[in-house]
Amino acid sequence: MKVILQQDVRGQGKKGQMIDAAEGYARNYLLPRKLAIPATADAINTMNLKEKARRAEEAANRAAAVETADKLRNCTVKIAAKGGANGKLFGAITGKEISEALMAQFGLDVGKQKIVLDEPIKAFGSYEIRAKLGYEVSGKFTVTVAEE
Repeated sequence: MKVILQQDVRGQGKKGQMIDAAEGYARNYLLPRKLAIPATADAINTMNLKEKARRAEEAANRAAAVETADKLRNCTVKIAAKGGANGKLFGAITGKEISEALMAQFGLDVGKQKIVLDEPIKAFGSYEIRAKLGYEVSGKFTVTVAEE
């Protein structure tokens, strides 16, 4: 029996996928629990429309990520921090601080979880930072840490 999954079902498939399930399994398990609906012509058409809309949204999100990466390429973020002797900082510069500085200085909304720091920034100077923007798109920008 052909059914369209309404939720992810372990061992069967993902949400929105059409699968061929055993008659009893579909009738006694998938359909009563609202995990799937029968694959009628209307349901298949609706599934195709939803898939098309999902692909369009994904393409728009990817384009936005590429645009953000292009804008990041020219950015030099300046962060002022307190430091001690020998050019060392009191504490470290985190992804959250870099994200907030990007928003304040350039108006770019890059989440703190998207900023990749190989090691914490604990000294004054310039650093090349990478941001993973999703959809296999990443951008690089420069962070300059100066003394307050």
